[in-house]
Amino acid sequence: MRWVLRSKIHKATVTEADVNYIGSITIDENLIRKAGFWPGEKVLVVSNTTGRRLETYVIVGAKGSGTICMNGAAAHIIKVGEEIIVMGFELASKPIKAKNILVDGKNRFKRFL
Repeated sequence: MRWVLRSKIHKATVTEADVNYIGSITIDENLIRKAGFWPGEKVLVVSNTTGRRLETYVIVGAKGSGTICMNGAAAHIIKVGEEIIVMGFELASKPIKAKNILVDGKNRFKRFL
């Protein structure tokens, strides 16, 4: 068994950061569905801007809003305006085809990678 990439949102832009929220990353529902994430799923978030990385979990944001909000302690690490990658992994016994999506500057689905 190996941990393999299952889903990725590539080149998203952080639109909000709320240090007073309990935790997580809020993601536009359209992007969650397109990438195949589950609400509450553990994800790795990587900043292309700073190189920082963190693990958190997914919360569903308003459909079509383009929201990518870092919540709680994560808001201290990854800030508004940073370009990020959100990745989900799966423990599998064989290779799987990852569902990777690219978004534009307003966090709208552009195409599958």
